[in-house]
Amino acid sequence: MSRPNILIFMTDHQRGDTVLPEHPAITPHLKAFAGQGVTFTNAFCPSPHCCPSRATFHSGLYPSRHGVWNNVSNAQALSLGLKEGVRLWSEDLAEAGYDLVWAGKWHISAVESPKDRGWREFSLTGQVGVNSDPLWNEYRQLAQAGEPTQRAPGQMLRPGYGPVTLYGRRDEGNPGDERSARQVIDALPQLAAGGKPWAAFIGCQGPHDPYTVPQRYLDLYDLDKIPLPPSYADELADKPRIYKRMRNAIFDQLSEREVCDAIRHFWAYCTYLDDLFGQVLAALEATGQADNTLVVYTSDHGDYCGEHGLFAKGIPCFRGAYNVPAILRWPAGIKQPARREEAFITLADFAPTFLELAGVKTERPLTGRSLAPFMQADRPAGWPDDVHTQCNGVELYCTQRSVMTRDFKYIFNGFDDDELYDLRSDRDEMVNVSARPEYQQIKRDMLGRMWRFACREGDTATRNYITVGLAPWGPAEAFRKPT
Repeated sequence: MSRPNILIFMTDHQRGDTVLPEHPAITPHLKAFAGQGVTFTNAFCPSPHCCPSRATFHSGLYPSRHGVWNNVSNAQALSLGLKEGVRLWSEDLAEAGYDLVWAGKWHISAVESPKDRGWREFSLTGQVGVNSDPLWNEYRQLAQAGEPTQRAPGQMLRPGYGPVTLYGRRDEGNPGDERSARQVIDALPQLAAGGKPWAAFIGCQGPHDPYTVPQRYLDLYDLDKIPLPPSYADELADKPRIYKRMRNAIFDQLSEREVCDAIRHFWAYCTYLDDLFGQVLAALEATGQADNTLVVYTSDHGDYCGEHGLFAKGIPCFRGAYNVPAILRWPAGIKQPARREEAFITLADFAPTFLELAGVKTERPLTGRSLAPFMQADRPAGWPDDVHTQCNGVELYCTQRSVMTRDFKYIFNGFDDDELYDLRSDRDEMVNVSARPEYQQIKRDMLGRMWRFACREGDTATRNYITVGLAPWGPAEAFRKPT
């Protein structure tokens, strides 16, 4: 079998459940696409933030190894880019003879761009040298002009920061996403005729907040039929204080109907992206190369989308912010299409997958493992039965690590009380059982899993100084046999 072309369509902030057939989001192209490929229902990002998750996708490494922890285009960035010596899969493919083209969101480094890592750049967002911080002059102008005292629908007031709007309407689609998709669509005939395998990356900016979409997509959804998420009833009383503070100060300003309307706008944004993706698939089909092209639909991270009364993403370690879409289609290389795989995978697994399919052998250790066996309807031996996250905060710095199995989810919060959820009876992560005596052995075993992963990945959140070694069982648990 010849080496496949690779076409990646990566959205920003899209929840993993929105691409599933049973979800209310209207995504006909994705549903047809899933019927031709493999859908991973338990795909996760390593961090609830664009930059570290994108760096993981492109490197096959977790943040502790690639060195990107938060927004690199920010004056409070913990790093401006990748650690020295970190190599991306695009560099390997370029050396192996692939023609690589890039259009859209980068957001991996503030000191490098895709062209430094093997890509030909058509357009770039989240680009080098951009600082997303507001200037003090903007705050001065806000103070001089005065702030609104009445909210508009979907708007939340933030004294001294200025109001923020969660959702709204726009006349046309997202111009950046339209441009990125069009640039790759226009390039596909030339790539197909080039006589070389190729890789193309389309980096969309949606459905990132604010959820602004044309009216025709909103008209597909009846607001009166949009339900509140089951976990909306969570008062967050048994969660870390910052979770509750975030909800009470910001999102509780929204009425329940506004919450439902925000969800409607998010789903409509997903429908818009589905339309855009459909255009890309049609263009690929027209080149005659669809059979030997691996097409990947995924996102960098998710969005709470009303769960627990929250939106966007941040330190609250709920599934909505971490579960991402992951659908792969390759007609010439996938057996038994229309499958759903429930194995835990992460964005780190894509790099070794692309390398294997491109025939590139590497000795450098990666966090991820190749998904190629799943394409052959084979479950690899020893595949992980847990999934881990690494977060040092989203500009509000908070050390947080989590580990999840089928039955339990444990979150170590260095800044507040820990969390443990019994997923067997609490899929919505409503009841924190971390302090209950009957769960202490389970919590200790989960900590052992967490520390073993930390040891393997060189995670430095292991200091034993008297005021920072606050886990209930410390890193030595990595070497204790689990019960």
